[in-house]
Amino acid sequence: MSTRTRTEPSDTKQAGVARRSAPDGIPEIADPLSVSTVDARTLSASLFKRLATLEEGTAEYSYVRNTLVELNLSLVKFAARRFRSRSEPTEDIIQVGTIGLIKAINRFDAERGTEFTSFALPTIVGEIKRFLRDTSWAVQVPRRLQELRIDLARARDQMEQHLGRCPTAAELAAHLGITDAEVAEGEQAANGYIARSLDAPVDEDDALSALTRGLGNEDPAFDVVEAVASLKPVIASLGERDRLILSLRFGEELTQSEIGARLGLSQMHVSRLLAAIYARLRAALLDEASS
Repeated sequence: MSTRTRTEPSDTKQAGVARRSAPDGIPEIADPLSVSTVDARTLSASLFKRLATLEEGTAEYSYVRNTLVELNLSLVKFAARRFRSRSEPTEDIIQVGTIGLIKAINRFDAERGTEFTSFALPTIVGEIKRFLRDTSWAVQVPRRLQELRIDLARARDQMEQHLGRCPTAAELAAHLGITDAEVAEGEQAANGYIARSLDAPVDEDDALSALTRGLGNEDPAFDVVEAVASLKPVIASLGERDRLILSLRFGEELTQSEIGARLGLSQMHVSRLLAAIYARLRAALLDEASS
């Protein structure tokens, strides 16, 4: 079996597990942290089969589970690298990620034929994200708003998987049983989640560096504001139904099917109506530009 030289003796401590001699009938793995990634997957598959036959709380069960944690600690480090730009110490993130790894081991069912790596990584990343949501507030905000932000983030993740798109504010409000104003308040509170000094060095790998690179550039949103101002008289001249369709499409961000359900129209009919409205608005903008 291939191995690599162990260079991080503190990993066992970070994982929060203790090494002990292998019980009878279970092969001894002297140093799980030094096992290569390929061998770790092979050993993990065998250990998961053995774990399923053991009674939880026994010495054998604890040994196998702790060995699985150490064999797969590289998954935690891999997930932690996604958050290396955060202000929290890497050691804390790894510690929290290890909790996610343990949860994944406890929940994993080898009989389903799923690769453990594919099963564990979302659990590890989710545990780290929850930790960061609870602790990474750059500006102090009321606890109520912190919890509201977490609820909104979780609901958005769940609904996005179910709907196949990002939910609207109205859909989030209905899902959580709160008002649209409370949704807006929670999203505004998220602005206090992370702050960064404008004097900080620019890191090309950091998405926040786009802020410093864009300072002094013309904001393209000015064109949008000007276009909206030009369209106000045209929108006011539209019929009541056309104005309602625009409000539902761009105000509440409903899909064509949802608008049709709201108004008792087919999705195709809504599509034709929107196309006609867009054409009228586009012609008005072109006339404004030429004049």
